Amino acid sequence: MTKASFVLAAILLPVAAPALAAPPEPPMAFAVCRSCHSTEAGRNGVGPTLRGIVGSKAGAVPGYAFSPALKKSGIRWDRASLDRWLQGPMKMVPGTKMVIPVTDPTKRKAIIDYLATLK
Repeated sequence: MTKASFVLAAILLPVAAPALAAPPEPPMAFAVCRSCHSTEAGRNGVGPTLRGIVGSKAGAVPGYAFSPALKKSGIRWDRASLDRWLQGPMKMVPGTKMVIPVTDPTKRKAIIDYLATLK
């Protein structure tokens, strides 16, 4: 390798390294979510994909049949709304399909932190 090539590689490697980084591992608390939700874009299951969910409008994942209640809710998924949702989906939006709450605040935070990485 020439000196110029080495210098160029040393400059570009820190820029390219984030693109090569592996996606973050989900927390253990996410296991309950994984039973119904995918984290792959465009791959819905029993529940919609959670890729890109943070910042999106509730009931708007393409290709998933949401309940009318969730579609009409007007919710924008941010940290606060996700925390409230995970505490009790049926309490927040009566008539929604999701019924499994996450009662532990530490687990909810871990799940929400992970979801925020799924851009």
